[in-house]
Amino acid sequence: MGLIIIRTILIFITLLFVMRLMGKRQIGEMQPYELVITLIIADLACIPMADTSIPLTYGFIAVLTVYFLHQLVCLIDLKVPKAKKILSGAPSIVLNKNGIDETQLAKNNLDVCDLIESLRGAGYFSLDAVDYALYEAGGSFSALPKKEYKNQENSLSVLLVNGGRFDEKNVALTGKTKEEYLEILRGQGSNELKKVLVLTVDGNGKAYLQSKGQKYKVFQIPFQERLW
Repeated sequence: MGLIIIRTILIFITLLFVMRLMGKRQIGEMQPYELVITLIIADLACIPMADTSIPLTYGFIAVLTVYFLHQLVCLIDLKVPKAKKILSGAPSIVLNKNGIDETQLAKNNLDVCDLIESLRGAGYFSLDAVDYALYEAGGSFSALPKKEYKNQENSLSVLLVNGGRFDEKNVALTGKTKEEYLEILRGQGSNELKKVLVLTVDGNGKAYLQSKGQKYKVFQIPFQERLW
């Protein structure tokens, strides 16, 4: 028992030293290759801690080797622009002045729900409140609001259509039927539901509509009273 405790302490000190050498970005927002290296180091450290039949030096050597590989990859990342894109990826602009870029969303394995959730996390509650939104290579989300974006957000928006399908719970919440919304879509020139990328509506009846491959529209849906 005492031997395992001593081995664990030594490995812990080594890991702490190595992680500190890797720099502040390693502790904060990691690039994909840094996450891979961190996971490998964690796995390598567990083996000599738990198995006393493995010499402790094997663990030290493996961890330090991975550290030197990290430094080499960091050097390539900094000095070779083409390699940087391969190793770290590139930012993806998923929303622009024309609306949602479904190609960029799909490339990052995201959908409209993920985008709306990220916008809410950034403090924006309607799709037309921002001119641009992007996911950084490290996965963080950034948005550039419109000049008067606060005027665009009078109420919380709910998602009615996502990728050509109704969200029946949200449709019921508005007090209208799917047939009524299909009629509204036809009035806006969207005759096929499957081609509708997104339709949202807020409590004041302001709707955001975007069909696949087209620029978004903002229009008013009449309700007898404020929804919420």
